[in-house]
Formats: sequence, C-alpha cells, structure tokens
Amino acid sequence: MTSESSRMLAVVPAPASPELARTLDLGGYTWKAVASVGDASESEPTGGWAGVIVDATEDVDSAWTFLRALRKQRTDATPALVLVGGGQLNELEHRDDLFDDFCLSPFHPSELEARLRHLLTAEVDVQSADLVEYGDLVLNLETYQASISAKPLDMTYMEYELLKFLVQNPGKVFTREILLSRVWGYEYYGGARTVDVHVRRLRAKLGEEHANLIQTVRSVGYRFGQSRWES
Repeated sequence: MTSESSRMLAVVPAPASPELARTLDLGGYTWKAVASVGDASESEPTGGWAGVIVDATEDVDSAWTFLRALRKQRTDATPALVLVGGGQLNELEHRDDLFDDFCLSPFHPSELEARLRHLLTAEVDVQSADLVEYGDLVLNLETYQASISAKPLDMTYMEYELLKFLVQNPGKVFTREILLSRVWGYEYYGGARTVDVHVRRLRAKLGEEHANLIQTVRSVGYRFGQSRWES
C-alpha cells in the first residue's frame, strides 16, 4: 500500500455504515468517522487527511452541505469521494467543484477500492487515464466509470465487468458459458440465465439508440458491435 493511502481518511457521517467500515478495514485503510466539518478539523491528523468519503445515500442535503463547507474552509482541496444511490445521479450535476469522484451504492468492495486508489494517487494525470472507447461509449478502467454520449451510466459492478469484457472484444461472438467463466469466474455456479438478465439490463441502460451494440447471435450467444464481415 502506498504512503498516500496509508494516511488517514475521514468518513462522513458518523457512524460509518457496516459495509463501508468493513471494506475500508479489509482494504487496510486507516480511517475515522466524523459528523461535521468541525469534527473533521478537530480530529485531523498532523499530516492532514488523505481524503474524505462522504456517504450521501441517507441524507444527500447534509452531504453537500459538508462538502461545500469543507471546500470553503480549506485551500488544499482534500480529495473527496461521494457515495450515491442509483436514483441520485442527478444530484451530481453542476456540483463538480465539490467532489473528485463518486461511487454508486450499494457498492462492490473491489470497485470502491479501485476508486480510492485512484483518488489517493497524488498528481494524477487525467490524460493518461486508461480509457476504452467504442463510438459514444467510453469506459474508464481506472475509475470503473462508464458513459454513453457523455452521460454517466448507472451500473452494478458485474454489469460493468460484463460490458468491459464485451467492449474489449468487439465483433467476437461469445457463448453464455464462456461469458460466465470469463466474467463471473469458474467458481460461479449461476446458470446461463444470469448472462441473459445482465445483457437485458445493459441494453436498457444503454438506451434505445445504443441497445443494439450488444447483439444476440441466435443459438450461440452474444456479440458486441459489428463483426468484421459486416459493412
């Protein structure tokens, strides 16, 4: 673990949710839950906070109030990550100055840890982000974010993993069994219907205009984008 991520994180509000606390503990992060900007100032370690995680899922107004006060109080812009529910994505609009990244909740521990690693990396060069693009679809492999026509997509961790795998293999046809083993892993005991359900959800989230990016190949499986034989 880097020296940056070994510094202490502030978590808002107090107490932290059991899921968040468990993920941070298992990830080896040092953290402290605080209830307000005043508490954050009083509890701030000598080297300063490495970053702040604000859970907005229960009280979004208080979350924005905290971040607004934090930005106003500090000149060093402590890195901030916001946890939001799927129905709260509109809350992120026009508030880019208050946070550095966000994560959908309920979250997958691997996704949250990936976002934290990105958040806590000093002097990140945004231009060097590992992006995968296909037309209007863009996936950021560092932050686990995806967007279509510049609009963020609200996806679960496994929906993102499936979409990422397909986008990285355009034109190739995969059976449901191969997708299960490559995306979910050989130890996953779910049936082929799991793939069908996730594909249906992805198509819905991509929207009517882009749903056909994931094509059904009859009696075989699925393909992302056009095959090399298509004009």
